[in-house]
Parts: sequence; structure tokens; C-alpha cells
Amino acid sequence: MTSLSTPPAGGTDLRSLWLGTYPDGAEPGSGEGIWRLPVDASTGDLGEPVLAAVTPSPSFLAIDPSGGRLYAAAETERGEVSGFAITPDGALDPLGTAPSGGTHPCHLVATDDAVWVANYGDGAFAVLPVDASGAPGAAIRLAHEGSGPDADRQRSPHAHFVGAVAGDPVVVDLGTDELRAYPRSLDALRVAAGSEAPARVVGTFPGGAGPRHFAVLPGADAAPAALLVASELDSRLYVLTPTGDGGFDVVASVPATAAPVPEGGRNYPSHVALSEDGSRVFVAVRGADVLSTFAVTRGPDDDAPVLEHLADTPVGAWPRHFAVLAPVSDGAPAADLVVVANQNASTVSVVRIDRAGGEGALVDEVAVPSPACVVEA
Repeated sequence: MTSLSTPPAGGTDLRSLWLGTYPDGAEPGSGEGIWRLPVDASTGDLGEPVLAAVTPSPSFLAIDPSGGRLYAAAETERGEVSGFAITPDGALDPLGTAPSGGTHPCHLVATDDAVWVANYGDGAFAVLPVDASGAPGAAIRLAHEGSGPDADRQRSPHAHFVGAVAGDPVVVDLGTDELRAYPRSLDALRVAAGSEAPARVVGTFPGGAGPRHFAVLPGADAAPAALLVASELDSRLYVLTPTGDGGFDVVASVPATAAPVPEGGRNYPSHVALSEDGSRVFVAVRGADVLSTFAVTRGPDDDAPVLEHLADTPVGAWPRHFAVLAPVSDGAPAADLVVVANQNASTVSVVRIDRAGGEGALVDEVAVPSPACVVEA
């Protein structure tokens, strides 16, 4: 394989996107891998995707804070996390692989000293310390128990996402309709792993909601003003505000999209993310296969934010994940560029979302086998 790629013609703000993938109609380990994709963030034009590393079922990727290391979750029954050094020419040099601390890991966050892992299969949250070279080490595993009312999807815990809230890891559990918080330090995590109740439940959703991913709406002094949570099973977008004791209360929810449910099917929200200034929130919805755009309005006295649905933009089949690029123009942006991984269409598309009305237009699109994740280096 090669690290070279063809950039967009005439690009003025060239950046690198990294794509995780699923097996393309075959068993994990059949050749799927991590792709590098150039993008011109000034226009949304894409270059030629290049396979940078072959590794089993790398469904989610994370870049460390230095921007020099990439980590991939192998979403398999065995569960592994692999580390790579990103070379100056865009190649990936392997750093090592370690068990993920659970089964079917589906989401990662890379910090300065560790990799946080949400293991969907058995619901465990795990933290893998990294050594000086960046290689992942033995997992600190924090198991969880519980279930939800959906007999098909909630028979047990299913950790689906982990994100930093005021610096500490918070896990979204689709199986138990909960948010779970853990300490940040490795020493505290090791102590928690040996306790009977390693997690603190800091948020509870209506039964059967199936929360999946969240975005943090920032407040004052690095504290969150709210969490915006996309729920997969009831297809809604929830607003949670801090309670003052480290917890969060559900204060509102709206349908994740105005697009109709596909005949004989359902809508399944996947990822949620904010625009750079926090005035727009985007939700990818599988089934209807749209990117839904909401305006976010904050009250004058730090009231709970109000969400107003603006528009739904058609994208490719089964939009699993997306990344929001910097604004198109300097100053107050006229539009946001969103790069969408369309898993079942085997395409990555760029849509330009107008700030005024929320409508989107396709800018560019390239073929990539079963893309599942897109992150910016």
C-alpha cells in the first residue's frame, strides 16, 4: 500500500481525514482497513482515498491530542485496540495492539496517557494506558450490569460511546438507558475497577430510549451547559442539563428528524455533533438516510437550550458517522461543511449546510468500502 494520495485540485486549506471501515460483505479480517482522505476545507472538495493500513474491522478511530497517533477499535468478539504513529507523509506505522477489555468495541477517545474504550458487546468501559511510544497496554476493565425494556436490544449493557465531560469519561449505555461517569486518573480507575460499583450513574433516560452518542454544549469555566444525546431506539434528540452534583436531568427531547420513517422500517439516529460555534447541532439518521440540522438557542440566564429543527438533508444509505469541518468563510460562517460516512452506500460525502435555513447541498462524494467513521487529523 502507499501513503501517497491525490489532493483536491486547487486546494487552499488541505487537511487529512481518516476513515474507519467495516468488512465489505465478508468476515472481519478479510481486508478492511483504515483509509486516508484529503479534503479542501475551504471548498469541501475531496481528493483520492488511500488505504493506509489493513486491520480487522476498524469501525472507530481516534486521534490523540498531539495529532501524531491514531488508534483503531477492532469491533470483533475478541475486541482489540491498535495504535499507529502518523508519519509526516501520511503513512501509518504500527505501535502495537492490545485487548480492548471487552467485546465488540465500537468507540474510542485518545487522551495524553490512555485510550478510553466503549465495548458494545458486553457493556464494559475500559481504559488502556499507553507507554512512552504510544503503544496501548493492558486494559483497566470496568464492567457494568443492567438491562432495558427492549427485549431485542436491551437484554444487557451496551456501552456505545464515551466522551469527556469536564475532563472525566462519561459512557452512554444503549442497553440500560443510562449515562455512567468514571474518574479520570489511572490510579482512581484501578481502584474503581476493584470495587463493587465502579460507575456512578449520572443520567437516566426514559425506558427504551436507547441513548447512543452525545455532544457537549459548553458553558462557563469549562463546565457543560448541556448534553445533547441522540437516542437510537426511540429516534429522538434529548437535552440534559447539570443538576449541580455531577449529574444530569432530561429536560426536553425532540424527534431526531422530520423525515418520514421508511416503509416497513425504522429510523435509527447514529452520531450527533455541534457546529464550531455551538449554534447548530447535526444528527445523522439511518433509515431515512438524512443529516438533520437543528438551531440551538440559549436563554439569557443560562436556561436550558432550545432546539429548533431546520431541515433534513438526504445523504447516502446508512449514515453511521460524520465530522464537522471548520466554517466555510471567515467571521460569521454562511455554511458548515459536514463529511458523512455512508456505510451501506460505501461512499463518503460532503454536504454544505446553509446557516440561514439549515438546508444542505452535496459538494463532493467518493467511494470507500463500508465506511463507519470519519475523523479529522
